[in-house]
Amino acid sequence: MSIKAEEISSLIKQQLANYQEQLSVEETGTVTYVGDGIARAHGLDNAMAGELLEFDNGVFGMVQNLESNDVGIVVLGDFTGIREGNSVKRTGRIMEVPVGDALLGRVVDPLGRPIDGNGEIKTDKTRPVERKAPGVMQRKSVFEPLQTGIKVIDALVPIGRGQRELIIGDRKTGKTSIAMDAIINQKGQDMICIYVAIGQKESTVRGQVETLRKYGAMDYTIVVSAGPSDPAPLLYIAPYTGAAMGEEFMFNGKHVLIVYDDLTKQADAYRELSLILRRPPGREAYPGDIFYTHSRLLERAAKLSDELGGGSMTALPIIQTQAGDVSAYIPTNVISITDGQIFLDSDLFYAGTRPAIDAGTSVSRVGGDAQIKAMKKVSGTLRLDLASYTELASFAQFGSDLDEATQSKLNRGARTVEVLKQGLHQPETVEQQVVTLFALSKGFIDAIEIEDIQRYESELFSYMTGNHQEILDEITSTSKLPEGDGFYNAIKEFSDQFQGSKQAAK
Repeated sequence: MSIKAEEISSLIKQQLANYQEQLSVEETGTVTYVGDGIARAHGLDNAMAGELLEFDNGVFGMVQNLESNDVGIVVLGDFTGIREGNSVKRTGRIMEVPVGDALLGRVVDPLGRPIDGNGEIKTDKTRPVERKAPGVMQRKSVFEPLQTGIKVIDALVPIGRGQRELIIGDRKTGKTSIAMDAIINQKGQDMICIYVAIGQKESTVRGQVETLRKYGAMDYTIVVSAGPSDPAPLLYIAPYTGAAMGEEFMFNGKHVLIVYDDLTKQADAYRELSLILRRPPGREAYPGDIFYTHSRLLERAAKLSDELGGGSMTALPIIQTQAGDVSAYIPTNVISITDGQIFLDSDLFYAGTRPAIDAGTSVSRVGGDAQIKAMKKVSGTLRLDLASYTELASFAQFGSDLDEATQSKLNRGARTVEVLKQGLHQPETVEQQVVTLFALSKGFIDAIEIEDIQRYESELFSYMTGNHQEILDEITSTSKLPEGDGFYNAIKEFSDQFQGSKQAAK
């Protein structure tokens, strides 16, 4: 077969026409070690901390350690296809994730890729996963309440927009349920929610997504999920991914609630990375360095100044304790970083007090600043009442002869505990909470049998809605208790006609 001269010349002309005089310079390195979600590479002398790298098989990694002769890389995906001797190249970009409104209602992995089967996420906005937290001059003091819809929290340990409030307790004491209820209660409150599931079973996360969908909360929620089968690097960066997504809304003047469930599992993943990367085994790496890991994450929650748009990001980190030990290393670390903690007691939980919040150990360092005036007024003595009841109840069980004042305190305390109980996924509006706590503080509930209290509460609010809506509207619009005796008389009117179960039986 002979090749014609015209064919050769036309081919050369075609190639010359397509020639582009551009040189592309890529800095590449060679993988010297790989295993357990970690790789080491030689030859990336100019790599930056946190930079995104790409391996031969298309998997990405992030620079974690910068050492004299090589770099330590955390592999963000399946590391089984990477071999020693493979090349890895720099991208020149710091690790970033997609952000924006397109993510609302979606379930994504820690790299921002959809895992809910609803197609790709169309957004051209990205943000770096690591970012310096806003400085003091960029912030404003926390003053707007974030209503969780849970009476005991909104009354005793109020959370403000821009605050960091830790939820801490043993396994299976209702920590996630509190976070879920807080998200459900944000419907119609102009709040965007982000739920970061770290090391939670896929089936559990699916159940939580269905719960949020059932109550219409997925419309304003992003779920970031790193499952237990994912490599440790993904569990480690998951909360930072959530924070980056939240910051996009915060810096655009919006309000964000972000839940990290839970940081104990992130600490375990970070420890794994530290050991495999051969960081110093003393307090510099783990557990010492985990303080820095958690502090630079939680400091990103803020209430921004008016010059920056006045947006906010409220963080609810969750920490799991062993046998209620809040003095262990990770719990004390996160307690010292946050602005208060909600402590869940397993004894209270199994005794039927749910949510099982220990009023003595739980505290909010923002306090009354994050409450409306009406709530501040009706919940003023609640903590003292509960504390004195707990103390008296422990002594009263040893003696049967109690004076009238002690009996009256015990009766009020038992009713207070009952009033603060609340069903799962049944958040209450702030005016509903104010009505109930006003009735409690004025002694109307003292005469009600304990088994009738839950019914009294619901019927009282139905009565107020049907007959005195103007009082509820006044509480909502002014954030204060109505002046005059109208509010008191309305509750007295209902209490006088309320029939307890014993009265009905006669």
